[in-house]
Order: sequence, then C-alpha cells, then structure tokens
Amino acid sequence: MNYRELGLKVGLEIHQQLDTKKLFCNCPSILVESDKKVAIRELHAVKSEVGEVDIAALEEEAKGRRYVYLAPKESSCLVELDEEPPHELNREALEIALTIALMLNAKIIDEVRFMRKIVIDGSNPTGFQRTALIAVDGEIHGIKIKTICLEEEAARKIREENNKVIYNLDRMGIPLIERATEPTIDDPEKAREVAEAIGLILRSTKRVKRGIGTIRQDLNVSIRGGARVEIKGVQELDLIPTIIKKEVERQLHMLRLIEELKNRVKKEELKFEPKDLTYLFKNTRSKLIKRALDSGMRVYGLKLKGMRGLLSLGGDYRLGKDLAVYVKVKTGLRGIIHSDELPGYGITEEEIKDIMRVLNSGENDAFVLVIANEESALKALNAVYERVLMLFDGVPAEVRRALPDGNTEYMRPLPGAARMYPETDVPPIRITDDLLNKLRENIPEKFEEKVKRFVSQYGIHEDQAKTIIRRNLDDIFEKAVALGIKPSIVVKTLLGTIEEVRKDIGDIKNLTEDVLMEVFEGLSRNKFSKEAIPEILKYIAGRGYRPIDEICEELGLKLMSEDEVRAIIREIVNDLKEIILKRKMGAMGIVMGKVMDIVRGKADGKLVSKLVKEEIKKVLGES
Repeated sequence: MNYRELGLKVGLEIHQQLDTKKLFCNCPSILVESDKKVAIRELHAVKSEVGEVDIAALEEEAKGRRYVYLAPKESSCLVELDEEPPHELNREALEIALTIALMLNAKIIDEVRFMRKIVIDGSNPTGFQRTALIAVDGEIHGIKIKTICLEEEAARKIREENNKVIYNLDRMGIPLIERATEPTIDDPEKAREVAEAIGLILRSTKRVKRGIGTIRQDLNVSIRGGARVEIKGVQELDLIPTIIKKEVERQLHMLRLIEELKNRVKKEELKFEPKDLTYLFKNTRSKLIKRALDSGMRVYGLKLKGMRGLLSLGGDYRLGKDLAVYVKVKTGLRGIIHSDELPGYGITEEEIKDIMRVLNSGENDAFVLVIANEESALKALNAVYERVLMLFDGVPAEVRRALPDGNTEYMRPLPGAARMYPETDVPPIRITDDLLNKLRENIPEKFEEKVKRFVSQYGIHEDQAKTIIRRNLDDIFEKAVALGIKPSIVVKTLLGTIEEVRKDIGDIKNLTEDVLMEVFEGLSRNKFSKEAIPEILKYIAGRGYRPIDEICEELGLKLMSEDEVRAIIREIVNDLKEIILKRKMGAMGIVMGKVMDIVRGKADGKLVSKLVKEEIKKVLGES
C-alpha cells in the first residue's frame, strides 16, 4: 500500500509520567490500592474562555454518571480532591520538562501559564486538567515537535458499576509531559521510529517513570478524503504501525461504504420511525428475547432504508459492529441486533417477515432491533440513526480507543477549541536565562551519543550497547566496569544471566540494582569466581536477599586458592594418566570437564585452564 499516495498524515502525542513528587502538592507519585471511598461527585460541562461549551464535554455530561473517588492517604491529599487549592508548582518537574524541551531543540516559552482543560469523564475531580505550554517548534528525526506541555496526570480508573465509575486518586496529579508532533509523518514505520526516538530522549534524563501505564502514545491519523481521527491509549511501541495501517484500511472501507450508501439512498429518505415490536415475540423461541421479555423489557425496531447488506461488510470494520459500540458509549446499552446477521439469536424467518411488515421494510432495507426498557431502547435507536446520518457527511472525525489487536473503537467526539480557560490558582512562572543556562550545562547524554561512547570506550558490540541503554542498565554497567570487572562479564550478566534466571525462577524483583552491585563488588574482591554468578543470582531471586558471603558459604562457592585447585587437578590428571598419554593435549577437554565439575563457581575458568595445561605437560614430559 502506497501511504504517500493515499495522503496519509500522522501526528503523535506522547504522554510520559515524570519520576518526581506530584505537580501541585508534596504527595509521592506512587500507586496504592485502597477501598476508602471519600467522595461522590457529578460533573457538568461549563463554558470556556470564549463562551462556548465543548462538544465532547457535553456528550460526557449527557451520560449522567456519578463518580466515586478512593483516596489512599499514602499518595493523595485535599489537593487531589479539589478541597484545597493547588500548592506551589513542583520546580523539579518544571526543570525536567525544560531539559527535555532543550534536548528537542525547542523554543522555550518566556512565561509559563497554566490553563484548565475541561475534562468531565470523572478522571479529574475538579472537572478540568491543569496544563501549561512549555515550548514550541522542536525537532526530531526531521519531524517538527509542535508543542511541549507540562500537565497533571488523571485519576486511575478502577471499575464501572452500573451508572457509577470508581477512580483511585493515587495517580491524580503525577507530573506528565506531553509532546505533540506536526501531522507530517507519512509512513506507519516512521511513526514508530519517531515515537521511539522521543522515548529515548525522555529515558536519557533518568527522571521519568518506567513500566506499563507510565507512557501513552496517542495518534492523529488521516488520509485524503477521510477525516482526522485521534486514537487514544497506545501502550506498546510495536503496535503503532499496526494501528495506523488498520486505521487507513478502516477509513478506506468507510469511504467505499459511504459511496455505496449515497448511491442507494438520500439522507432525507432515512426517517427516525422506531416501532414497538414486543407483541411479535409473544411466542418466540429465541431464548435471548424470551428472557428479556420475562424480565419486563421490550423489543423496539428501526428501519434503515436501502442499507441491506451494508451492516455486515468489512470484516473488522463492519458498520454493524461500529453501531453497537456507538450505542454502548452513548447509552450504556450493550448489544444491538441487525438484519444482516439474521436469522440468528433464535429469531425465525417468520419473525423476520413480521418485523419487516411492521417496519414497512422492503427487500433492500435493513433494520436494527434493541431489547431494553422503552426509554433506553429509544435512546439506543436514536444513537443508531444519528451515527448513520453522520456517514452522509463523510468519515466521522472522532476520538477512538486503541484495542490490543491493533483495531480501534469509537470513544467520543473530537474535542473542539472550546475546552480551555485560564487557571487562576497557579501564578505564572518566569523562565529566566540563568535557569536555562544551568539546565544547558547539565544536558544528559543522548542515546546515540552514549551508544557510540560505550562501543569505543568499553569495546562492546553496538547491539549490546543499545540494549543496555534501552533497558536502563547503563548506570549499573558503568559502575561495575569501574570496579575493574571486564565489560564482557558485565554484559553477559546483565543481558544473559539475568534472563536465564528469569526463565528458571520467573520473578526477579529481588535482583535490584543494589543487589547486582553487591554481586559485582564481591566478584571484584575475588570472593567468588565469575562462574558462580548464575547460582548466586538464582538463589537471591528465588529465596530473597542475604549477604553475599553467607550465600557463598551455604552454596560452597567460596573462591579456592590456587594451591587447592592445583591439588584437585593433579588428582584427576593422575586418574586419567593413560588417556593423557594416549591423546596428549587432546585430553585437555576431558580433564577440564572433570575438574570443572568440582571447582565450578569456586575457581576462575582461565586459571583452571592454565593449571590443567601445566599439569598435563608435566605428565607428557615425564613420559
């Protein structure tokens, strides 16, 4: 597929949590499970500074939800609950954001002013998110960075219960840096490359959080003739190309479907004329419908003129599937039934004919059924009607949620410009030349620069250097080498041995940086041989930390003296004398194997090899 010819345009928005205390209070930015309910709120849309109400906020308000907040005392206070004004801005977070802006060659804003971005999905008890523009016009890999913002993270969604949503305030207020590129990326793989490059800039500061949920990529995707679609919550870097490709395919399918729809029917010919069809199912054999009717629900139907066959076209991008998601988001109702999937659900051909008769449906018409109480059913059918009418205006511009398989689903309308107004509780912050000069003097080493240095300074392979840095092991690598340990041994331990331990033990959370440094220090002081490292790490991973000396004592890994090793070798050489005389130095492997069975982990392999050679030569010399 030629994406450039299709007019593909992709922009990235990358959100990264900073590893500091919270943005407007002194609470630590840690996640803590809690069941302590402290507040129940309802949120309403308000006008922005231009006097308009944002469309996305209005849709969220229409759901009429209530929000319950859990507030663990270890990581939240009255600021998160909006019961107390924000405290002074976290200067460390500001300096990290400025450092990242400098690394992206962006123009720093002279005065940082926070704004309130209207968000009423419950993720912010205030009903807004505080956000500030830090810099503009950055650049990476030939792609312009449009804006760099510092903002506060939202609360953590725990679950939904009927019309309530439960949030934990532990994540609320964690500093978040957002970088948005211009929508000039024209290839799915290039988008991944740019996202990775931005992520590596962030990691190089050593002041951002790591792990699932600490970084999120949003994608803005459009093609010629289609629409700008914002795809939220891409967690995995490798999913970026897949999601973009699937979105291009979806929009191409939608364009074909829209063309076919317009050829079949005019917009004004589609009427909203829902009908109560409950009586048609009085003696139904459909278990699904019978259970619903027994519980007091009703069956309503809506004719979709000229749309027979269009609801089931497109595989992953079926319009029927899209309508079901749209209904769920708009009304909370799960599941619709449409004519393109019938007969099914136990609905008979006779019942289908009756439905078509009552709805006045012809052979080329489709219909949708909803099973619910009257109010919910009519709302759901109105959502179906609304969604179908949108198609006459082209591919809908909207926000969609990223799914694990690379597909997406409707989430909400695209927010408009009418969602910001000034933050009056946080004073503006002047960015001085002195501050920027201080930050410039301490700019971290970039990924590419560090890779080159590791290769030239330590003599390791480029791929090894990249992996060490990507896994955030570069500090411990350099500390270990500074102890006098060969870089090759450190690389093998960090990239090989630890992975082997993970496979054998499963959980390696006990292998902290402090533990690994203690192991390297023990090796540098000749407390054990390098061959003992796997056994020591397996012990700690599986059984917990103990001082290295005690582990070596228990496992019998204490380093043997040269005399002790030589005595063992002499005994084995004497036992294998006939083989040695026959094979000469060809017996080296056999002797080494026997010796290492005894001294592995207690003696250095190179020393053992040297002593074995000497003792074999002595035997051969005597003969």
